[in-house]
Amino acid sequence: MKKIIITCLLFVIAASSYAQSNSLVQTIRGTIFDEQSLQPLSGVSIRLETGNGQPLVLSSSSGSFYITGVPVGRHRLRITRIGYEDALLNNIEVTSSKEVVLEIKIRESVQQLKEVVVASGKSKFKALNESIVVSSRQLSMDEAVRYSGTRNDPSRMAQNFAGVSGPNDARNDIVIRGNSPSGVLWRMDGIDIPNPNHYSTAGSTGGPVTMLNTNTLKNSDFVTSAFPAQYGNAIAGVFDLRMRNGNAEKKEFLGQMGFNGFEFGAEGPLKNDKKSSYLVNYRYSLVAAIQSLGLNVGTGAAVPYYQDLTFKMHLVTKKHGTFDWFGIGGESNITFPADSTGDNLYTTNDGKARTSRSKSLTGVLGMSHTYYFNPTTYGKLTLAVSGFKSTYKEEVIPTLKPNQTVFDVDNRQTKFSAGYLLNKKFSAKNQLTAGFLSDFNALNLEQQTVPNGDSVLRYLTNTKNNAALHRVFMNWGHRFNNELSTNLGLYGQLFSLNNSTSIEPRWSLKYQFKRNQSLNLGIGLHSQTQPLQVYFYRNYFSPNPNILTNRELDFVKSWHAVAGYDWNISQHMRIKTEFYAQYIYNAAVEKTLSSFSMLNEGAGFNFADKTNLVNNGQGRNMGWEITVERFLNKGFYYLFTGSIFRSEYQGSDGVWRNTAFNSGYIGNFLGGKEFKLSATNSFGIDTRFTVAGGQRYTPFDVAASQASGFVVFKENEAFSRQNDTYLRWDLKFSFTRNGKKTTQKWFIDFQNLTNRKNVFIRSLNPSNGRISEINQIGFFPNFNYQITF
Repeated sequence: MKKIIITCLLFVIAASSYAQSNSLVQTIRGTIFDEQSLQPLSGVSIRLETGNGQPLVLSSSSGSFYITGVPVGRHRLRITRIGYEDALLNNIEVTSSKEVVLEIKIRESVQQLKEVVVASGKSKFKALNESIVVSSRQLSMDEAVRYSGTRNDPSRMAQNFAGVSGPNDARNDIVIRGNSPSGVLWRMDGIDIPNPNHYSTAGSTGGPVTMLNTNTLKNSDFVTSAFPAQYGNAIAGVFDLRMRNGNAEKKEFLGQMGFNGFEFGAEGPLKNDKKSSYLVNYRYSLVAAIQSLGLNVGTGAAVPYYQDLTFKMHLVTKKHGTFDWFGIGGESNITFPADSTGDNLYTTNDGKARTSRSKSLTGVLGMSHTYYFNPTTYGKLTLAVSGFKSTYKEEVIPTLKPNQTVFDVDNRQTKFSAGYLLNKKFSAKNQLTAGFLSDFNALNLEQQTVPNGDSVLRYLTNTKNNAALHRVFMNWGHRFNNELSTNLGLYGQLFSLNNSTSIEPRWSLKYQFKRNQSLNLGIGLHSQTQPLQVYFYRNYFSPNPNILTNRELDFVKSWHAVAGYDWNISQHMRIKTEFYAQYIYNAAVEKTLSSFSMLNEGAGFNFADKTNLVNNGQGRNMGWEITVERFLNKGFYYLFTGSIFRSEYQGSDGVWRNTAFNSGYIGNFLGGKEFKLSATNSFGIDTRFTVAGGQRYTPFDVAASQASGFVVFKENEAFSRQNDTYLRWDLKFSFTRNGKKTTQKWFIDFQNLTNRKNVFIRSLNPSNGRISEINQIGFFPNFNYQITF
């Protein structure tokens, strides 16, 4: 601890030495849109309420505006237009190296005018998608970078929100209200995308290192329950990500070094119309780069190699609408050598030393075309192709014998996607959104395993097949007045592999009974396919390998019901609380009586090799959440989230049990202070403290394990045990320096500052009956440096 304090003091002294007294300025510009029709608005008044007394400006016929000569620092904008609700943008960070480019949406007033508080162009009190009124949170990329412990990762940022937790510090999977991480939907710019993480595997939604880049994303939506009809094939939650456009008027560059790797980015205009732009960013593993120089960074022989590329091109035409091309791709690989102790995480189920090699490759390439038929109607066509490849090989290292392969996976998926969305604003009161989305999957799945008690490598999957998922949706939004609004939606999907269908009603209501207080209700039916490889599992010992006993599995389905209360105490502070209940049915369980359920899968790299599954399982989640938040104001912010919940499931044996994710409670406290050292430099302190119930686990049957030679669990006691309370404290120091044409940012983030030993998993060596505990990440200092120019 003494070394940490000394390091922090040196950091502050070095930062303070950079303080300058000269004043630097930048430009704030952007475009104002109607929230419902997305039409640019002219004649909107934009006033900078901080700064050097800049005059009020009006948006042009194209909705654009410019404010020049704005001093570096944080600023506030007020947006007004007759017939529209006023908007206030707080905490706009202005640096010397990059222009601030905003997209601001304001809502037409039904009756009297009122003011709402917005951040980066949208109210922080609500989602960007106006049809979302319950169980949602806006993902601010500024907060993703500011919060301690997030590692610039949107998933890890979301773990700070009410009802959300992470089952493993080494991965960024998220558990929402007791649901499996596999129930989460990832969407980018209107298209459902594969798992956007390095070292990902088929069917998973998380990983150790994110491929997403906060430098290329803009504010996005995160939804945890009762999501509207635009979203489907998910029962837990939705990440609706949006990639930002590049600067259409000026070339800008970025360099960064930190946990996520070495990074280089560029953006600028595509042509001279001041509307079209490009954005590109490349990242490479920091540890791999250092190791390639012959330096040892403490990871031993297991060196994580990964790289990713993100890009977007935004093209605006005069008569043919707007075209966007976007892409994200990454590859990763790592090799774990055998551990002779036989007690590490990679010895799995027989206590033998093993070596393993993992490699994954993921890519998404998409194009969208937005066309305005008239001032109240627009359509958006989206086409995309995505690919995924995951290989994993595990070998036992016997003494004086050749290595034996015991696990061999080669899964490949190519998906072609097409979707269309039509939006019609009939009036300030009525809006209709409808569309479809189709995914065509070409699958090549191969997995071989040596089953427990056997010595022969056998196929679990070995198939080349196609499967399509077709979805349609409609949402009608109606505002009775400025206080009362509702959304009524209908969603349907068809899975071509076995012709499973689902029709799902969605409904929400918001009643703002006071200027700053509202009640929210939401209810809906949601469904999801099983992880695709599960449909193609075959029995290891079946004489007919073509019998796929899981092929006819139906969707797992879930009813969501939410009631919430929002109190916006001021422009900078709010309290939000929600009660929720979720009933899950059609969950996949074994045909024979057992405690197994697919509802407990999805928090790791693989899924259980269960065949003969049927849709007879159930689940239920219920809980209460509270959020108390002060948004950054005068350099200070805090966020407290608390959740008390219960998550249970029923296997084919008819017994209700705790799910693997029923930790029972979660509490997070985050806070920070930004100190202005001079007109051009600032220093920040941020912290996070998390407390949560321990993870659930199933005890070993030690005697049976020793007798059989492989790990056996007491399945009748599934998830009956619980680890000790999870505790973690993170502390972060940051410094920002603005030069004449560059901005530099440093931070040191001390994660798990007290080196708390939170148990992650228990392993059993069946040869000697010894049980070992494997802890989550210990004390981990994360350093980051960024320069923009």
